[in-house]
Amino acid sequence: MKLNLSTKRRACLAVCAAAILASPFAVQAQALQEITYLLPAPGTLPAFGPWMIAQAKGYYKAEGLDVKFVTARGGVDVAKQVGAGNAVIGGAIGDTPIIARAQGIPVKAVAVLGSGSLMQLVSHKNQHIESPRELKGKIVTVLSYTDTTYYALLGMLSKVGLTKNDVNIQAAGPAGIWQQFAANKADAMASTPDWTVNVMEAGAQVDILPADVYFKSMAQAILASDETIQKNPQLIQKLVRATLRGMKDIMANPKEAAKVYAGFVTVHKGKEASIEKMFEMYNKYVYLNQKVPGLMDETRLADLQKFYVANGVVQTAAPLKDLYTNQFVSGK
Repeated sequence: MKLNLSTKRRACLAVCAAAILASPFAVQAQALQEITYLLPAPGTLPAFGPWMIAQAKGYYKAEGLDVKFVTARGGVDVAKQVGAGNAVIGGAIGDTPIIARAQGIPVKAVAVLGSGSLMQLVSHKNQHIESPRELKGKIVTVLSYTDTTYYALLGMLSKVGLTKNDVNIQAAGPAGIWQQFAANKADAMASTPDWTVNVMEAGAQVDILPADVYFKSMAQAILASDETIQKNPQLIQKLVRATLRGMKDIMANPKEAAKVYAGFVTVHKGKEASIEKMFEMYNKYVYLNQKVPGLMDETRLADLQKFYVANGVVQTAAPLKDLYTNQFVSGK
């Protein structure tokens, strides 16, 4: 009996010792991988709802990732930083790789968040701007001259025979773009659904003209470098999967998503009703009708690149397969 007790005691001590020795490795195995995720504008903008909801609901952590969001200076700057290896992932618009590749920046779109255009031309109702043609001589605010929404505005203008020289386009930043419009210091703005709701709640009576009607620019996209796609596709897959889960939550229940979002992005606490309106507008104009969530429309991308080349935004066209991959959203 003593031998058995002793044997059991030794066995117990051995198990405990093994657990103690193994515990540091267990903790290490559970450690999250730190990732810098570049955004083209401040992450507190509701435009980044899918990303923030993914963060709030632990979707990135569930993939083993500790994501830190950092603000860059527009989508093209995001592409430059990602291409240079300063971040493994970034946000822009689906057509941003067209501009980036023309500058020798090796990035691709690995997912597009919706089938619609992010940009919508918003004007004061009393201006009676029914097409981009009426923008001649008018003041139009944009986020920046390096953001892809600006190029979407140029695309709309080109469809009616106008250029940037025919319009007074002012880069006003993420706050000024809608505040100047709301204060009647601009006739129109190259807006996104969240800025549109902001000016409506500020009392502006507006007309909304989706860019798609004239120029089929794209929704927001996730960008990664060729090197990361090749060397660490599992990481890209995790980031894409988590972010798309955030978008799907907004599509499924914008009211509940607004509550989660406002509780996480505390500057919007108490503004749940406004956020819900923004999410509903994203659903209506941007997210819906995508065959597969995240899927790039190659035909649309090809048409956009033709516009960029024809209008001198880029000098030469890149092979389409250099601009995107659907491998992380469809298994192709």
